[in-house]
Order: sequence, then structure tokens, then C-alpha cells
Amino acid sequence: MKKLKNAISWFEIPITDVPRAKKFYETILDIEMMEIELDTDFIIVIFPVEDGTVAGALCKHEGFYTPGQTGNILYLNAGPDLQQVLDKVESAGGKIVKGKNHISDAFGFTAYIEDSEGNRIGLHSLT
Repeated sequence: MKKLKNAISWFEIPITDVPRAKKFYETILDIEMMEIELDTDFIIVIFPVEDGTVAGALCKHEGFYTPGQTGNILYLNAGPDLQQVLDKVESAGGKIVKGKNHISDAFGFTAYIEDSEGNRIGLHSLT
């Protein structure tokens, strides 16, 4: 049986307010994102990644993307210390749904947040 290098090749997080969502993720993850208008009603804001890794974006397109609390859960890399990201969530306009939770020594920690757009997002780190 063939093995996949990455099970995910691209992800999209639905948003309604581009500046608000961009600021939220840039703030909590301490990153700079690139905004691209693909059409008059389709805007993406790309997460910075290294070549050869999984990439994704915040996406606004009325009638196609709807932020929400149900469905799949996407886990974002919270870097070396999950708590540092969690400490920024509420002041950036989000909510902590479930705080830092130890999975195991091998798999690290997770937490769940609601972003500025109302999406349920998982966060993961090894510490």
C-alpha cells in the first residue's frame, strides 16, 4: 500500500471579515500573512510555510464559505509552546473553547479555540 507524504495538501478556513481574521491569526501565531484577491468576491489570505510543507489560507467568498463550529477540525501548529498562543487568543478577538490538554509525551498538547470568525480550530504543540 502506498504511503502519503502528507495526508493534507491544502486547507481553507472560511472567513467573513478579511482584515479582522488576518489580524487574529497574525497576532496569535506571530506571523505575517499574504492577502490575494482572486476575483472581485474571492479573497484568500495565505499562511506562511516552508517549501514542501502543507499550506493553507483564510478564504472569503460569499455563498461558498461559511464559518462555523461544526464539521472537520483543523489543527494549526502552535509552535514550540501552545500556552504562548493561547495567551493571545482572547485579546485578539477569539475564545478558548478547551484549554491546553496533554495528549501524551510523544504527541504533546492540544487546545480548541473559536477564532474571530466563529470557526472551531484546534491548536497543537509538543510543549
